[in-house]
Amino acid sequence: MNQGEEMSAVRQILIELAVMVAIGVVLALIGPFGSFAASFGWRLLYWVPLIVAGYLIYRPIGAAAGWLGHRLQLPIGPMWVVATLVATVPMTVLVWSASCSGACRVPDSIDRALIWYGQVLVIGGAVTLLLYLRSPRGVVAPSPGQGGASDPAGEPAADIVVPRSPFLDRLPAHLGTTLVALEMEDHYVRAHTALGSDLILMRMRDAIAELAGVPGMQVHRSWWVAQSAVAAVERDGRNVRLELTNGLRAPVSRERVAALREAGWI
Repeated sequence: MNQGEEMSAVRQILIELAVMVAIGVVLALIGPFGSFAASFGWRLLYWVPLIVAGYLIYRPIGAAAGWLGHRLQLPIGPMWVVATLVATVPMTVLVWSASCSGACRVPDSIDRALIWYGQVLVIGGAVTLLLYLRSPRGVVAPSPGQGGASDPAGEPAADIVVPRSPFLDRLPAHLGTTLVALEMEDHYVRAHTALGSDLILMRMRDAIAELAGVPGMQVHRSWWVAQSAVAAVERDGRNVRLELTNGLRAPVSRERVAALREAGWI
């Protein structure tokens, strides 16, 4: 990850933390789950730290789920659902501990414990959905260590193998050669790989020409996608998007849908 990407990741985390604080303030105002009986000051001191703590629990687990989904070539969305269900367990314990006012007792029945879990899941699921919707342009699947389990050459162990092409030689060394997609940005092409992304000064059509022989397709005027990087297909009416193994979503132009269907992509 270069300095620009590090700054972008830090900026995203700060934005997300600010959003979490705002959500905590809103919850303090409405006082859900019986908390409205307390004073606004107490609700503020209760909900804001709790939501921020929840972010610190859900975000890393969600990121780990995205990384694991990439490693196992599984759809990212369901992995985030599983991550939410798992993260809600420690979050429920935290909420219960914060709510028992120093007289904590283990819930006396499984039904009561499930009620606590369900209430936490409602808010935790909503916050996780917000993080998931922000993830296509953010840091969605960093490894628990330094961005992905790797072999001695620095490439992820589950890399998608593609033929060598002139374009791959243009990629910075820190990005490796596991190409996921190309995205057009003004006069540049943003190359997305399994290890990150960077801008390359060239036209999209020239980049695609250099990728001749690499299994992939231009799915939109501004997007080229490696076939092996497609994790799932999303449909919303006539709109189609490809969910990629690194969490990005590439739009599919309507005139390209037939070609993708014929090629067996969708």
